[in-house]
Formats: sequence, structure tokens, C-alpha cells
Amino acid sequence: MDQELFDLALRAGRALKAQGLMLASAESCTGGWVGQCVTMVSGSSEWFERGFVTYTNLAKTEMLGVRPATLDTHGAVSEQTVREMVEGALAGSHAQVALAVSGVAGPTGGTPQKPVGLVCIGWGVRGGERRSATFNFGGDRDAVRRQAVIAALDGLLELVGAGGASAA
Repeated sequence: MDQELFDLALRAGRALKAQGLMLASAESCTGGWVGQCVTMVSGSSEWFERGFVTYTNLAKTEMLGVRPATLDTHGAVSEQTVREMVEGALAGSHAQVALAVSGVAGPTGGTPQKPVGLVCIGWGVRGGERRSATFNFGGDRDAVRRQAVIAALDGLLELVGAGGASAA
């Protein structure tokens, strides 16, 4: 078990449970890794409602309602797309909080405009705040994906007012 990821998921779970919030995740490049991390924590069904793994553009459109025009104009790896993924995760769940991850984990798939390691993450609260950010992570495929999971959970902690990893 990855102790750092477990501890971060545990903190996220405690923060969500303390506020009576449920989480939904919408993942592309992380392939469900956020869901895996949060469900390592015993009792996570009290605060993790569901996860969507939407690896293809079609899945993003069908499962989360991401507009084809958004994908055509901005691409799957964009803050616009992860914001729509967050909206779709909230609309398609009973959760009050959602996060979304889309990126280029590599080693293939990068372009000069969107290189390997580029990851966009979005967060949102039902009827409330929305955030998104773009990251440039280094390392191999696993390293990029792991850093994306950490950033997603860290941003979730910030969103729900529990501080990020630096507050651990």
C-alpha cells in the first residue's frame, strides 16, 4: 500500500464525513486511481458516492455530458473539459462534491501544445464553488498519474476547507 496516498485519502474522508458530504470522481488519465485510493479507507462508503472512469471522449460525452464542442475546441486535456466533467459527475450522482482529472500520462500522446505530464483537474461543490487548475508533472506514466491523484485529493481538501497536503 502507498502510505502517502492512503493518508491523503483518509484526511479527505475525514473532512468530507465531518461536513456530511459525499464525493463523486470523474477520471480519465488516472483510470480510477482516485477511486481506488479513497476506497482503501475502511468506511469510505460513508463519504464516497461513486466514480466515473471516462477514458475516451465518447465516454466523457455519454456518461458526463461533456459537450462535443468543448472537446473539439479545447480538447480532452483542458480546464474547460474538466469543469464539464465535474458538472456531469454532480448531475449523475447524489454527491455534493466532485473532482475530475484529465491529462497526458505518456509516454505517448503528447504534443508540443499538450506535452506528456500535462494534467487538468477540476473540483466543484453542488450549487457552489468551482475550481480548476493545470499542472505539468514530471516522470514516467505512473509518476504522472500518482502526482495527479495527489493533486486531485489535495485540491479537494482545500475546496472543503481542510487544507492541502502542506497542512498534513
